[in-house]
Amino acid sequence: MQPENGAGFGIKDASKPMRLKLIACEILYREISFLVSRSVNTIDIAFLTKGLHDVGRTRMTARLIEAVEAVDESRYDAILLGYALCNGGVVGLKAKSIPIVVPRAHDCITLFLGDRAKYRDYFFANPGTYFKTTGWIERGDGLVQSGPGSGNDAAPGFPEKNRTYEQLVAQYGEDNACYLREQLDRMKHYTKLAFIETGIEPDDRFEKHTEELARSSGWQYEKLAGDLSLLRRLIDGDWAEEDFLVIRGGNEIGFDYGEGIVKAVPPAPSVSGT
Repeated sequence: MQPENGAGFGIKDASKPMRLKLIACEILYREISFLVSRSVNTIDIAFLTKGLHDVGRTRMTARLIEAVEAVDESRYDAILLGYALCNGGVVGLKAKSIPIVVPRAHDCITLFLGDRAKYRDYFFANPGTYFKTTGWIERGDGLVQSGPGSGNDAAPGFPEKNRTYEQLVAQYGEDNACYLREQLDRMKHYTKLAFIETGIEPDDRFEKHTEELARSSGWQYEKLAGDLSLLRRLIDGDWAEEDFLVIRGGNEIGFDYGEGIVKAVPPAPSVSGT
């Protein structure tokens, strides 16, 4: 039986540079761009809009499948996913002639903190915490365009929280309004806003933005030290099985309800005609 990761999958020697295709969420833009610039591997990147998180699992998965199928696999050694499980958005992606690699993480906060155990421990010790990063702010809050409180994200201090469902439908459409309403309802249980500083911030405006949102919402504020080691290992080809799932040969990404988070699901056997 072949191991889930590494040997037996035809991946080139990790000590030699590889050519990789990386499909990633745009909230990781700054971090990934920095790490790719320092990698020995040759990496072509396709960033997908943060808005995929707002359209539901089915549509998100369909868009990711489209992005994977658009890759010219003859040019690459593997396809990397700059995503976590993301409410099941990566489930159903299928590897063909080259491997697909995805971090074992429930959501992107693990990618920013660098370790799912670290995230789990913080989560249980600090319930009711909402996280912000440079990417979530500039790709969601609209800080660069409009400054804090611009209203482009269902976050504390933004006017969406005071709008009726009918008003949300009129502005965003029914599907997005349902998602926003769900997120806004969850906001009622938050008491803290945490900014994850990854070390690639150009200045302190993202941190100040987060502090202002916390203050305007009457929430606690905390700055956390980020860790890009998990993303770095994804990009550099250091795919240890405990932290990454590597699939190929027709296998799909599936749910793992244990510690693995994601697992390889073999293709269904073909049914012969009678």
